Amino acid sequence: MNPRIQNLRRQSLEAVNRISAERALLITEFYDNHVNPADPEPVQRAKALEYLLSRKEVCISDQELIVGERGPAPKATPTYPEITVHSMEDLDILNSREKVSFLVDEDTRKAYEDVIIPFWKGRSNRDRIMQSMPDDWLNAYHAGIFTEFMEQRAPGHTVAGAKIFRKGMNDLIQEIDEVYRAVEFVDKSEEQMICAELDAMKIAARAIVMYANRHADKLDELAACEESAERKQELLDMAGICRRVPANAPSTFHEALQHYWFIHLGVITELNPWDSFNPGRLDQHLWPFYAREMEDGILDRERAKEFLEAFWIKFNNHPAPPKVGVTAQESNTYTDFTLINLGGVKPDGTNAVNELSFLILDVIEEMRLLQPGTMVQLSRVNPDEFIDRAVKITKTGFGQPSIFNADAIEKELTGQGKSIVDARNGGASGCVESGAFGTESYILTGYFNLPKILEVTLHNGVDPRTGKQIGLNTGFVASFKSYDKLLDAFRKQVQHFAEIKIKGSNIIETIFMEHLPTPFLSLIIEDCIAKGTDYIRGGARYNTNYIQGVGLGTITDSLASWRINVFEKKRISPVDFLGALTNNFASDDKLLYQLLYHTPKYGNDDDEADRHAVEVFEIFHDSVTGHQSPRGATYRINLLPTTCHVYFGSVMHASADGRRSGMPLSEGISPVQGADTKGPTSVMKSAAKIDHLRTGGTLLNQKFSPSFFDGDESIRKVSSLVRGYFRLNGHHVQFNVVDADTLRDAQKHPEKYRDLIVRVAGYSDYFNDLGTDLQNEIIARTAHESV
Repeated sequence: MNPRIQNLRRQSLEAVNRISAERALLITEFYDNHVNPADPEPVQRAKALEYLLSRKEVCISDQELIVGERGPAPKATPTYPEITVHSMEDLDILNSREKVSFLVDEDTRKAYEDVIIPFWKGRSNRDRIMQSMPDDWLNAYHAGIFTEFMEQRAPGHTVAGAKIFRKGMNDLIQEIDEVYRAVEFVDKSEEQMICAELDAMKIAARAIVMYANRHADKLDELAACEESAERKQELLDMAGICRRVPANAPSTFHEALQHYWFIHLGVITELNPWDSFNPGRLDQHLWPFYAREMEDGILDRERAKEFLEAFWIKFNNHPAPPKVGVTAQESNTYTDFTLINLGGVKPDGTNAVNELSFLILDVIEEMRLLQPGTMVQLSRVNPDEFIDRAVKITKTGFGQPSIFNADAIEKELTGQGKSIVDARNGGASGCVESGAFGTESYILTGYFNLPKILEVTLHNGVDPRTGKQIGLNTGFVASFKSYDKLLDAFRKQVQHFAEIKIKGSNIIETIFMEHLPTPFLSLIIEDCIAKGTDYIRGGARYNTNYIQGVGLGTITDSLASWRINVFEKKRISPVDFLGALTNNFASDDKLLYQLLYHTPKYGNDDDEADRHAVEVFEIFHDSVTGHQSPRGATYRINLLPTTCHVYFGSVMHASADGRRSGMPLSEGISPVQGADTKGPTSVMKSAAKIDHLRTGGTLLNQKFSPSFFDGDESIRKVSSLVRGYFRLNGHHVQFNVVDADTLRDAQKHPEKYRDLIVRVAGYSDYFNDLGTDLQNEIIARTAHESV
């Protein structure tokens, strides 16, 4: 990278993560002094965004090429009190967290204590949610049966499509005016609702143009004071760009990046949309600008690379806003879960990999930043050089890019009713979630603890940690005379808790629909303008809600253990086995040895274990898929944990696979840590036995030693391994390339490993920033030595 990028990268890495009260104070000022109660809710929210963008500090750092920050400075992280309010205790925790802290200065503390908390306490959406939840939901939630994303975030998990690179805000305002003129409804209440939404969208569109012009004015001011003629011209050119975009569609490579960045800032200033908003298939969106300017001699490869690297730094300047309550302590990550997609196929199904795809891979390798997250979509029509290049980056131990099956994503999305063109234009976001980019609202509602439900089943619906009856009365363990009886009881409990989870999520969705519409986000997702309907009210072309299943390896091995050891070989009675689990295998070393070493394990291509993965998948799928939400979304399933497998394991006793009390569950659809002993091919064959195409994403993590990737021949073997898994319709795979000894040494001597990055679960993070339990879980994942 050139000296400019080296300096900007260093500044980004050295910037101190801190909580900024700026946004919270501004939104409080608006609702306290400037809101018009007569305005419809969408208009109120649009005017709130306008208020924020007209007053938030404009920050332009020295030598920048892309301008605009989420907060008043790089790494200054805003909060969203209309969604959830950080308590003084939360601020203390965030300020003093051992691993990943956010500096909270005295001015911020005072702002919270004197202004923000007094105004928003009892008014935030989280307060509304928790006051509205029925007892069965609260009991299951507190027991760790499931989590709920929207109790702390906004439901905006989505990805931008090509539209935002082809149209400016003036074009969208023109579309709004055309729809407005066509509004003719007999039902006046519906007409009023649509007109209010269209008004709000127009206000939001003008607000982001105003915000860009504020940056142009600041750039002109800086240019007037700049002594370097070269930098003065750069600043003037950037001012001109900010006056052209996002008001108008971009016409150059540089404009396209700045145009997107202003839209990105608009989305994440309006609300905190479950992170994950990103430009999606960047190589496809930027290709027309790149190809045209390269042909005309206006742009060269090095200048394009410099623009992209400056763009990368903007993402890295933005830590995810931290959570509240118990998750403020547990959720140790800064990542905002952006996931830029490369490769895949064109709308006609042909190879989409281009020169820019490879240039962006070079940027990924060179920048080596946690954010943005990156992935490659690998289709059978993509060339081998593409996957080989991605694997060569992976072998450096960076954990990026992850690899996704473009052909499987197409089948997943068309199977859900998307058009084939919208499916081919889609991809994955966040960790591994599939969506039709630019046309779909696909909202993640929370994690679902499958092993915990088995634990409750074994105790006749009672949570053994609290003694509370939270599930159905499906029988005491002694009453299960066969494995089929146990499985049937488990099926009933999964259905029961899925219904509770969905009921609660529907209440939450209604609360967001009524109180926190998103007119700016609605501008850029098809067909919100055409319908005159907000993103959160079902305005998108497609609407999906996902529930994420966690602990597939743990539940699979546990069911195999019950079937074989208790019901078939009768090595132990049901009552005695349950007692051993409750007592955490105290004085049961012989039993524990039997469970760990002489009971079939998922991940070894052994149907004696893997059949149970299929059973659990079908039960979970059938319990969730097809339910409808208030905005018209269809509920579907994913299988991924982020880091929730650590929390879910902490609320459980020992399990029948030999896992000790409180230890993490298995991660993603990966085997239990250390249980896969027959190599990566067997892991992938086991994982492929579930039907990935009926999910919206599955996460498979593999840990390889560095020697696994020695030489070009080994690279090709890994690439072939991935292609083989994808021919079996596997959705995703990611690699940690580091040996356990290195990780153990990093635990003992963190000062020696400040830049050690590992793949966690759908994202990468600094090993030193992970909690000890999560570090140990990553160390325990099986490392494969050779192909």
